[in-house]
Amino acid sequence: MTDFPPPAAEPGPAPHEVRMDIDDLAEEQGPPRSGIARALAVMDAVARSAEAQGVSMIARETGLSKAVAHRILRELVAGEFLRFDEGTKVYRLGSLALNIGLAAMRELDVVTIAHRHLVALSERTGETATLSLRQGWSRVYVDQVLSSHEIRMSVALGTSHPLHAGSSSKAILAALPDTEVDDYIVRHRLDSVTDATITSAETLREEIARIRRSGYAASSGERQSGAASVASAVYGAMGQTVGSISVCGPQDTFTRGRRDELAVQVIATAAAVSADLGHRPVGEGTA
Repeated sequence: MTDFPPPAAEPGPAPHEVRMDIDDLAEEQGPPRSGIARALAVMDAVARSAEAQGVSMIARETGLSKAVAHRILRELVAGEFLRFDEGTKVYRLGSLALNIGLAAMRELDVVTIAHRHLVALSERTGETATLSLRQGWSRVYVDQVLSSHEIRMSVALGTSHPLHAGSSSKAILAALPDTEVDDYIVRHRLDSVTDATITSAETLREEIARIRRSGYAASSGERQSGAASVASAVYGAMGQTVGSISVCGPQDTFTRGRRDELAVQVIATAAAVSADLGHRPVGEGTA
Protein backbone atom coordinates (compact mmCIF):
# COMPACT_ATOMS: atom_id res chain seq x y z
CA MET A 1 0.00 0.00 0.00
CA THR A 2 1.27 3.41 -0.88
CA ASP A 3 1.46 5.81 2.00
CA PHE A 4 0.27 9.29 1.20
CA PRO A 5 1.53 12.23 3.22
CA PRO A 6 -1.06 13.84 5.45
CA PRO A 7 -2.69 16.94 3.99
CA ALA A 8 -0.71 20.09 4.58
CA ALA A 9 -2.02 22.35 7.31
CA GLU A 10 -3.64 25.53 6.12
CA PRO A 11 -1.25 28.44 6.38
CA GLY A 12 -1.88 30.79 9.27
CA PRO A 13 -2.51 34.46 8.81
CA ALA A 14 0.26 36.49 7.28
CA PRO A 15 2.12 38.75 9.75
CA HIS A 16 0.09 41.78 8.72
CA GLU A 17 -3.23 40.08 7.99
CA VAL A 18 -6.26 40.90 10.11
CA ARG A 19 -8.84 38.08 10.27
CA MET A 20 -12.40 38.55 11.48
CA ASP A 21 -15.23 36.09 12.12
CA ILE A 22 -18.51 36.58 10.27
CA ASP A 23 -20.39 36.02 13.54
CA ASP A 24 -18.86 39.21 14.89
CA LEU A 25 -21.17 41.21 12.64
CA ALA A 26 -24.09 40.35 14.90
CA GLU A 27 -22.35 42.07 17.82
CA GLU A 28 -21.90 45.39 16.05
CA GLN A 29 -24.02 48.48 16.63
CA GLY A 30 -25.48 49.94 13.43
CA PRO A 31 -25.22 48.62 9.84
CA PRO A 32 -22.92 45.60 9.42
CA ARG A 33 -19.41 46.32 8.19
CA SER A 34 -16.76 44.02 6.83
CA GLY A 35 -13.86 42.96 9.01
CA ILE A 36 -11.52 45.21 7.07
CA ALA A 37 -13.84 48.20 7.47
CA ARG A 38 -14.04 47.64 11.21
CA ALA A 39 -10.28 47.24 11.53
CA LEU A 40 -9.80 50.51 9.66
CA ALA A 41 -12.37 52.19 11.91
CA VAL A 42 -10.40 51.06 14.95
CA MET A 43 -7.14 52.37 13.51
CA ASP A 44 -8.83 55.65 12.60
CA ALA A 45 -10.14 56.03 16.17
CA VAL A 46 -6.63 55.58 17.53
CA ALA A 47 -5.12 57.94 14.95
CA ARG A 48 -7.67 60.71 15.54
CA SER A 49 -7.38 60.80 19.30
CA ALA A 50 -5.09 63.39 20.84
CA GLU A 51 -4.32 60.88 23.61
CA ALA A 52 -3.75 57.14 23.65
CA GLN A 53 -6.97 55.20 24.25
CA GLY A 54 -8.03 52.02 25.99
CA VAL A 55 -10.27 49.33 24.56
CA SER A 56 -13.46 50.70 26.19
CA MET A 57 -13.11 54.13 24.61
CA ILE A 58 -12.24 52.67 21.22
CA ALA A 59 -15.27 50.38 21.38
CA ARG A 60 -17.57 53.33 22.12
CA GLU A 61 -16.14 55.48 19.34
CA THR A 62 -16.39 52.75 16.70
CA GLY A 63 -19.76 51.32 17.77
CA LEU A 64 -18.24 47.87 18.32
CA SER A 65 -18.72 45.64 21.30
CA LYS A 66 -15.80 45.62 23.70
CA ALA A 67 -15.06 41.96 22.88
CA VAL A 68 -14.96 42.60 19.14
CA ALA A 69 -12.89 45.76 19.55
CA HIS A 70 -10.44 43.89 21.75
CA ARG A 71 -10.10 41.09 19.18
CA ILE A 72 -9.42 43.60 16.39
CA LEU A 73 -6.93 45.49 18.53
CA ARG A 74 -5.09 42.28 19.35
CA GLU A 75 -4.77 41.45 15.64
CA LEU A 76 -3.61 44.96 14.78
CA VAL A 77 -0.97 44.85 17.49
CA ALA A 78 0.22 41.46 16.20
CA GLY A 79 0.47 42.98 12.74
CA GLU A 80 2.41 46.00 14.07
CA PHE A 81 -0.24 48.46 12.94
CA LEU A 82 -0.79 49.35 16.59
CA ARG A 83 1.27 48.97 19.75
CA PHE A 84 0.01 48.25 23.26
CA ASP A 85 1.37 49.73 26.46
CA GLU A 86 1.22 47.03 29.10
CA GLY A 87 1.64 49.54 31.90
CA THR A 88 -1.15 51.98 30.98
CA LYS A 89 -3.30 49.54 28.95
CA VAL A 90 -3.66 51.96 26.04
CA TYR A 91 -3.09 51.70 22.30
CA ARG A 92 -0.99 53.86 19.99
CA LEU A 93 -0.13 53.73 16.32
CA GLY A 94 2.47 51.13 15.45
CA SER A 95 5.41 51.21 13.08
CA LEU A 96 3.51 50.01 10.00
CA ALA A 97 0.74 52.58 10.47
CA LEU A 98 3.34 55.33 10.81
CA ASN A 99 5.10 54.16 7.67
CA ILE A 100 1.84 54.26 5.74
CA GLY A 101 1.07 57.75 7.07
CA LEU A 102 4.49 59.09 6.14
CA ALA A 103 4.21 57.59 2.67
CA ALA A 104 0.81 59.24 2.19
CA MET A 105 2.17 62.61 3.32
CA ARG A 106 5.04 62.34 0.82
CA GLU A 107 2.50 61.88 -1.93
CA LEU A 108 0.57 65.03 -1.06
CA ASP A 109 0.87 67.85 -3.56
CA VAL A 110 -0.82 70.82 -1.93
CA VAL A 111 -1.06 72.88 -5.13
CA THR A 112 -2.63 70.04 -7.11
CA ILE A 113 -5.01 69.15 -4.29
CA ALA A 114 -6.13 72.75 -3.80
CA HIS A 115 -6.45 73.76 -7.45
CA ARG A 116 -9.91 72.32 -8.13
CA HIS A 117 -11.15 74.04 -4.98
CA LEU A 118 -9.73 77.35 -6.24
CA VAL A 119 -11.54 76.88 -9.56
CA ALA A 120 -14.84 76.25 -7.78
CA LEU A 121 -14.30 79.19 -5.41
CA SER A 122 -13.57 81.59 -8.27
CA GLU A 123 -16.66 80.37 -10.15
CA ARG A 124 -18.91 80.80 -7.11
CA THR A 125 -17.64 84.23 -6.13
CA GLY A 126 -16.63 85.70 -9.47
CA GLU A 127 -13.34 86.81 -7.89
CA THR A 128 -9.72 85.76 -8.27
CA ALA A 129 -8.94 82.87 -5.91
CA THR A 130 -5.40 82.31 -4.60
CA LEU A 131 -3.38 79.77 -2.64
CA SER A 132 -0.47 80.85 -0.44
CA LEU A 133 1.90 78.54 1.41
CA ARG A 134 3.78 79.38 4.58
CA GLN A 135 7.56 79.55 4.29
CA GLY A 136 9.06 80.22 7.69
CA TRP A 137 8.14 83.75 8.74
CA SER A 138 6.70 84.67 5.33
CA ARG A 139 4.28 83.24 2.82
CA VAL A 140 4.38 82.76 -0.94
CA TYR A 141 1.69 82.84 -3.63
CA VAL A 142 1.82 79.45 -5.38
CA ASP A 143 -1.42 79.29 -7.40
CA GLN A 144 -4.34 81.42 -8.56
CA VAL A 145 -7.49 81.17 -10.65
CA LEU A 146 -8.32 84.51 -12.24
CA SER A 147 -11.72 86.15 -12.08
CA SER A 148 -13.81 86.15 -15.25
CA HIS A 149 -14.55 89.87 -14.80
CA GLU A 150 -12.99 92.35 -17.19
CA ILE A 151 -11.66 94.31 -14.22
CA ARG A 152 -9.94 91.82 -11.94
CA MET A 153 -7.03 91.34 -9.61
CA SER A 154 -4.08 89.04 -10.15
CA VAL A 155 -1.07 88.17 -8.00
CA ALA A 156 2.55 87.49 -8.85
CA LEU A 157 3.19 83.80 -8.17
CA GLY A 158 6.38 82.99 -6.31
CA THR A 159 6.55 86.32 -4.53
CA SER A 160 7.20 86.34 -0.77
CA HIS A 161 5.26 88.49 1.69
CA PRO A 162 5.53 89.15 5.46
CA LEU A 163 2.96 87.59 7.77
CA HIS A 164 1.49 90.87 9.01
CA ALA A 165 0.51 92.44 5.66
CA GLY A 166 -2.64 91.40 3.82
CA SER A 167 -5.39 88.89 4.51
CA SER A 168 -3.53 85.80 3.22
CA SER A 169 -0.63 86.59 5.54
CA LYS A 170 -2.73 87.48 8.58
CA ALA A 171 -4.82 84.32 8.21
CA ILE A 172 -1.64 82.25 8.46
CA LEU A 173 -0.24 84.28 11.38
CA ALA A 174 -3.49 84.02 13.35
CA ALA A 175 -3.53 80.24 12.86
CA LEU A 176 -0.13 79.80 14.48
CA PRO A 177 0.28 78.97 18.20
CA ASP A 178 0.55 81.95 20.56
CA THR A 179 4.26 81.31 21.11
CA GLU A 180 4.97 81.62 17.39
CA VAL A 181 2.81 84.73 17.08
CA ASP A 182 4.75 86.29 19.95
CA ASP A 183 8.05 85.34 18.30
CA TYR A 184 6.98 86.96 15.05
CA ILE A 185 5.85 90.20 16.65
CA VAL A 186 8.89 90.46 18.93
CA ARG A 187 11.57 89.43 16.42
CA HIS A 188 10.31 91.10 13.24
CA ARG A 189 9.83 94.71 12.32
CA LEU A 190 6.26 95.41 11.31
CA ASP A 191 7.26 97.40 8.26
CA SER A 192 4.58 99.09 6.19
CA VAL A 193 3.93 97.79 2.70
CA THR A 194 1.26 100.43 2.02
CA ASP A 195 -0.20 103.23 4.11
CA ALA A 196 -2.87 100.78 5.33
CA THR A 197 -0.49 98.05 6.58
CA ILE A 198 -0.75 97.26 10.29
CA THR A 199 2.52 98.37 11.90
CA SER A 200 1.49 98.43 15.57
CA ALA A 201 2.07 95.29 17.66
CA GLU A 202 -0.99 96.07 19.78
CA THR A 203 -3.21 96.56 16.74
CA LEU A 204 -1.87 93.37 15.16
CA ARG A 205 -2.65 91.37 18.30
CA GLU A 206 -6.20 92.77 18.30
CA GLU A 207 -6.55 91.84 14.64
CA ILE A 208 -5.33 88.30 15.31
CA ALA A 209 -7.92 87.90 18.06
CA ARG A 210 -10.64 89.06 15.65
CA ILE A 211 -9.48 86.64 12.94
CA ARG A 212 -9.53 83.74 15.38
CA ARG A 213 -13.08 84.60 16.45
CA SER A 214 -14.44 84.95 12.91
CA GLY A 215 -12.35 82.33 11.11
CA TYR A 216 -11.15 84.67 8.38
CA ALA A 217 -8.88 87.64 7.74
CA ALA A 218 -9.77 90.69 5.67
CA SER A 219 -7.59 93.30 4.03
CA SER A 220 -8.37 96.59 2.34
CA GLY A 221 -5.29 97.99 0.67
CA GLU A 222 -2.91 96.58 3.31
CA ARG A 223 -0.59 94.80 0.88
CA GLN A 224 -1.54 96.39 -2.43
CA SER A 225 -3.21 99.78 -2.76
CA GLY A 226 -6.61 99.55 -4.43
CA ALA A 227 -6.98 95.83 -3.72
CA ALA A 228 -9.04 94.01 -1.11
CA SER A 229 -9.19 90.38 -0.07
CA VAL A 230 -10.59 87.82 2.34
CA ALA A 231 -8.60 84.74 3.44
CA SER A 232 -8.78 81.70 5.70
CA ALA A 233 -6.05 79.33 6.90
CA VAL A 234 -5.31 75.87 5.51
CA TYR A 235 -4.13 73.11 7.86
CA GLY A 236 -2.26 69.86 7.32
CA ALA A 237 -2.82 66.37 8.67
CA MET A 238 -0.87 67.05 11.85
CA GLY A 239 -2.73 70.30 12.52
CA GLN A 240 0.14 72.42 11.23
CA THR A 241 -0.58 75.70 9.43
CA VAL A 242 0.15 75.02 5.76
CA GLY A 243 -1.01 78.25 4.15
CA SER A 244 -4.18 80.12 3.24
CA ILE A 245 -6.91 80.44 0.63
CA SER A 246 -8.13 83.88 -0.43
CA VAL A 247 -10.30 85.76 -2.88
CA CYS A 248 -9.25 89.21 -3.99
CA GLY A 249 -10.64 92.01 -6.13
CA PRO A 250 -10.86 95.78 -6.56
CA GLN A 251 -11.11 97.54 -3.21
CA ASP A 252 -14.23 99.53 -4.06
CA THR A 253 -16.24 96.35 -4.75
CA PHE A 254 -15.47 94.74 -1.39
CA THR A 255 -18.17 96.38 0.70
CA ARG A 256 -18.80 95.13 4.23
CA GLY A 257 -21.76 93.04 3.08
CA ARG A 258 -19.85 91.64 0.12
CA ARG A 259 -16.88 90.81 2.33
CA ASP A 260 -19.06 88.86 4.73
CA GLU A 261 -20.58 86.87 1.84
CA LEU A 262 -17.15 86.05 0.47
CA ALA A 263 -15.90 85.03 3.90
CA VAL A 264 -18.44 82.21 4.10
CA GLN A 265 -17.19 80.80 0.79
CA VAL A 266 -13.52 81.21 1.64
CA ILE A 267 -13.83 79.54 5.05
CA ALA A 268 -15.65 76.57 3.50
CA THR A 269 -13.04 76.23 0.75
CA ALA A 270 -10.10 76.39 3.16
CA ALA A 271 -11.78 73.72 5.30
CA ALA A 272 -12.30 71.50 2.24
CA VAL A 273 -8.65 71.81 1.20
CA SER A 274 -7.55 71.09 4.77
CA ALA A 275 -9.75 67.98 4.83
CA ASP A 276 -8.20 66.77 1.57
CA LEU A 277 -4.79 67.20 3.19
CA GLY A 278 -5.90 64.92 6.04
CA HIS A 279 -6.76 67.54 8.65
CA ARG A 280 -9.41 66.67 11.20
CA PRO A 281 -10.66 69.52 13.41
CA VAL A 282 -10.16 69.05 17.13
CA GLY A 283 -13.15 67.31 18.70
CA GLU A 284 -14.42 65.76 15.47
CA GLY A 285 -15.59 62.28 16.34
CA THR A 286 -15.26 59.03 14.44
CA ALA A 287 -18.09 58.38 12.04
